[in-house]
Parts: sequence; C-alpha cells; structure tokens
Amino acid sequence: MLLKLLEQGVKEGTIDLSYGDGRRYRFGYGAPRVAWHLRNRRTGERIARNHLLQLGQTYMDGDWHVTGGSLQELLFVLRRNFSDQSPPRLLAPALKLLQQWNNAATSARNVSRHYDLDRQLFELFLDRDMHYSCAYFEQEGVSLEEAQQAKCRHIARKLLLRPGDRVLDIGCGWGSFARYLAQHHEVDVTGITLSREQLQYARSRARNQGLGNLRFELKDYREHRGQYDRIVSIGMFEHVGRPFHRAFFQQLRHLLKPDGVALIHTIGRSTPPGPTNPWIRRHIFPGGAIPALSEMAAAAEQSGVMQTDIEVLRLHYAHTLRAWYDRFNLHRADIAERLGESFCRMWEFYLAACEVSFRCADLLVYQQQLALQHGSVPVTRDYLYERRQRAETAPRRERPTRRLLAG
Repeated sequence: MLLKLLEQGVKEGTIDLSYGDGRRYRFGYGAPRVAWHLRNRRTGERIARNHLLQLGQTYMDGDWHVTGGSLQELLFVLRRNFSDQSPPRLLAPALKLLQQWNNAATSARNVSRHYDLDRQLFELFLDRDMHYSCAYFEQEGVSLEEAQQAKCRHIARKLLLRPGDRVLDIGCGWGSFARYLAQHHEVDVTGITLSREQLQYARSRARNQGLGNLRFELKDYREHRGQYDRIVSIGMFEHVGRPFHRAFFQQLRHLLKPDGVALIHTIGRSTPPGPTNPWIRRHIFPGGAIPALSEMAAAAEQSGVMQTDIEVLRLHYAHTLRAWYDRFNLHRADIAERLGESFCRMWEFYLAACEVSFRCADLLVYQQQLALQHGSVPVTRDYLYERRQRAETAPRRERPTRRLLAG
C-alpha cells in the first residue's frame, strides 16, 4: 500500500526507500533527496492506512529512520506531495466538538499533560527567559534570545501601554512576557495559568528579580475577575477550543475597561476550519484546536469586541521551531537518559513536523488587536514604528578625540 501511494503521489523531491530485508525503491525526482529506512513491511502498512496518526506513532516506536538527509526534509517532501485528509464532511462537526470540549476541568488536565511534563526539558531548548511561543525575527541571523525580545517589544507597542496600567496576561506560561512588561514598563501585571509547574517557576523568577508589580495566579480565564486597561494572551487561544471561542471573547470584554486594548497572539490556519492532527492531539496537545481567522473573527463579532488590527506572521514560527529543534538535539543524550528514547523521538517529530507545517503548509501566526471603542487605538500603524524610526534617524554623537598635549 505504501509503495503504491508513494509511486502515485511523490512528484516533487526524491525519496529513496529501503526496508530491513534489503529491498530498495526510489520515488520522485529533484531536491530535496532523502533516504527513508523502514524496519519492515508492517510499518509501511500502518503508515499507509492512517498516515496522519501512524507516521508519528511509528517514528516514536523506532520503526523507521532517516538515513540520508534530515527528518525535516523527509516530512517536507511528504507534506508537499500529500495534503492532510479531513474526516467525512458529515462527521467533521461532531468530531471537532468532541475533540475540543475544553471546559475548565478538561483544560486543566490538558495543560498539565504538556506543561507540567518536565521543567528541565523546557529549560534546555527554550531561550533564557523561557518564551514558549513564536519569536519575531526582524532580521536574518539573529539569535533566538534576540528574536523573543523583539516579539516582546512588538506586542508591547501594540498594547499602547501607559504608566500605571493594569495588565492581564491570560495563559502566561512561564511568565516570560509578564516579566518583560514588569521590567520595562511602569505597569502592574497579573498572569494567570493552569499549570502548577509554570506557576511555581514564574513566581520564583519574579521574586528573585524583585518585581513587586507582578503577580501570578493559578486560575482559568473563565473564573478570573477584575477590570484591566490592557489584556494580552500569547500562545493560549489554541487551547480554548471551538465550542468556547465566543465565551473567551465575552470574558475578555467583561475584563477589559471601556477604553482598554487587548491583543491575542495565536497559531492559526490559512485554510478553512478543520480538526487537529490526531497524532498531535494524542501525544502533544490534547484538546488543542488551531483556529481559522474566520472562527476568531466570528467569535469577536458575536461578543461585541471591535477588531482594530490583524497582523499575519509568516515563517517566524518555522525559524523558532528550528532553533528549538537544534537546542533540543544538543541535549538529546541527557534527555533520553532521563525521559527515554521514545520520548525523545516523540519530541523530535513534534518539533520537526510543526516546523514543516509552518514552512510549507497552512500554519501561521495571527496577532489580533481588539478594543471596545474607537479612539483606544490610533487610526494608522505609525505608532508601531515611530520610536524605532526616531532611534534610527537620530544624529550620532561623535566620540571626543584625545590629543596628547606637549609639555
């Protein structure tokens, strides 16, 4: 079955396929060229019958390896030639509801399965400040640390912060962006998370840095109360679930002051709404749901929240994931010793597959800016770049020259 699929489907790129019994085949033409070794025919049958689940599952099980080229290149060739197959149209809505039913209790369990996994793991492959979301690469060749700081600056400008503002960070993660705001802006920040591991880490970092204007709480967004001048959510909306999109925006409206500004930074899809990849849902992000822009816009409209700006970040997450993948592999032996080889192969596949999806498929990042009334946000985007332009055009001060005086 797999041989037939590859023969009919691979048109761009070359796959040199080999089996453990010595059989060899070639499919496609041109670059990239990769060598794919499968342990036996049974592995190929599993992949052919359900590639969306079994391609990752069999890699986790050690049933296949890339012996020439890289894992990303193999996945690139497969993704370029084979698009994801959606479930039958009549079943799709029901499947989405079941897979994305993230009420408060389910959300807490889902978050714990991923983010409470192993803090040391995240410390090994993330940047120094533990940003676990898409960075912003203003220029080629910048480090992951620089790109994450650029992301913080970009979002902070969109929030139009004022001294004394009360800011809520929904799904604050390891507290990275909340710490950035507390350090660089005269604002009071509250971060909420469902991960106990993240809560402990975020509180410890804030305490060690003496950030008295920063606090963290273990709380679901639906249960939080208060009034805030600014609300931000980075990398959390993917975990809300389609049935709760409207509830999320309604809660955001209740928490935001009349002249407030909010920003949602989320992975999104450029294609119509669809279910989550079954392997990702089973092993990485249970309950995860990548929204289409149409879903986000509809939920905001139904909740009485005004969309003031939408920016699409393309390829930035691909660069971020490659940096994470490289850092992960620098420490692979240590991670395998602690968490096992199967876990390492799971995490490798997760990072590589996501990178390829951002590089050549339908994944991207949306930054959706929101307000409740006109006047909260300027009518042009000039404010995002004025400070940078002033810094770039400011006259440089010449260093005073030293002269050796005689006598």
